[in-house]
Amino acid sequence: MSTTLRDPAPTTEPAAAAQSPHARRFGLPIATCLVMGNVIGGGIFLLPASVAPFGTISLVAFGVLTAGAIALALVFGRLAERHPQTGGPYVYARAAFGDFAGFLAAWSYWITAWVSNAALAVAAVGYLTVLFPAAGAHKWSMCLAALAVQWLPALANLAGTRYVGAVQVIATVLKFAPLLLVAVGGLFFFDPANLGPFRATDQSAAGAVSAAAAILLFSYLGVESATVSAGEVRDPARNVGRATILGTAGAAVVYLLGTLSVFGLVAHEKLVSSTAPFTDAVNAMFGGTWGGTVVACAAVISMLGALNGWTLLSAQTPYAAAKDGLFPKVFETKKRGVPVVGVVVTVALASALTVYNYTLGAEGVFESLVLITTFTATVPYLLATAAQIYFLLSGQRGRVHAGRLARDGVLAVLAFGFSMWLVAGSGYAAVYQGVLFLFAGVLCYAAMSARKTRATA
Repeated sequence: MSTTLRDPAPTTEPAAAAQSPHARRFGLPIATCLVMGNVIGGGIFLLPASVAPFGTISLVAFGVLTAGAIALALVFGRLAERHPQTGGPYVYARAAFGDFAGFLAAWSYWITAWVSNAALAVAAVGYLTVLFPAAGAHKWSMCLAALAVQWLPALANLAGTRYVGAVQVIATVLKFAPLLLVAVGGLFFFDPANLGPFRATDQSAAGAVSAAAAILLFSYLGVESATVSAGEVRDPARNVGRATILGTAGAAVVYLLGTLSVFGLVAHEKLVSSTAPFTDAVNAMFGGTWGGTVVACAAVISMLGALNGWTLLSAQTPYAAAKDGLFPKVFETKKRGVPVVGVVVTVALASALTVYNYTLGAEGVFESLVLITTFTATVPYLLATAAQIYFLLSGQRGRVHAGRLARDGVLAVLAFGFSMWLVAGSGYAAVYQGVLFLFAGVLCYAAMSARKTRATA
């Protein structure tokens, strides 16, 4: 294992790829849309009902989590200034702690991506059946729909980064229109009588905030999106950090305003048992029952946009690791600005998991795997924030801005604490099983490290 602490070599792409009409580097707007689209998937459409049983104190939990997510985004922005290469947390962990830490970050992030993609596709089918009832007529029709939802964004990725960016912008605009309708327009129909009690359980205030946070903790997964694709962003040292902060802040505004508006539009006793809170909110605003169709369209678009972005991210981290000899070399294959092998392998694994879910009806197994991703997603966060703390404390002047040392130190500690909170919120079973997934990766690392050593001997 290499223990040399050094910067990874900057990622450089072949000239042919750079000249391809299908490959295009992302500017700040598209990079920001990538962050917002990945942070806000389909969960927002259920969140208000999920936290309603705790009362409006759950808004306090949201505020705490928002502060933690912003701190994490700021840390990623600082790291991206010094390490503007594709790979994000993998690059930072490897630069600080060597190959093994970098591999763990890449391996855990890759697991998170393809398992989450399968879960997102399965969830999207539930909304598709509202628009196309025939899709839910049989488990195999639902399975085919879930596979289609996965492969359509994959095809957009395989077509090139130019199309990935276009799809991301369109999906972000289309899904934010109805969300903003409720988040902003709902304030004009706001009725304080619908809010219900501030604390609706017998728990203490701290206990209620923690319990609500356990549900909301994973709302901000994806803040690292721009850093993972830094190699595809124009002027990454400047734009990646800005996109990360703007995207996270934008998502936070939509989350908070959307949840607050739904609380004030739907009576508390109804919201607690609601399976479609945004549908109920739209119906309360305008009457009728057309809100279900609007929300279903928004949810499908939201999930397709999230899958489009996550499919790219799921291929970028293995690509960066493969460039350093820590993943199989085949993951280096890149066409039209996209790591095509990573895209195909990731979507194939997610598809296999989807088919397994529908074939065996193994809902418990599938849900357990999804819960594991809430742990594996935080491993790169912990390693990246620890890397920033290492750079700040080790006196490496090339990586530290002396004028903002104290501020960066406070942000890094807050972001590390936020990441630890994410780990704790995933639960004992998820941490236990997630560690097993990480240990399985150790075998892969041993093989790749041995191959790398033989090649340099």
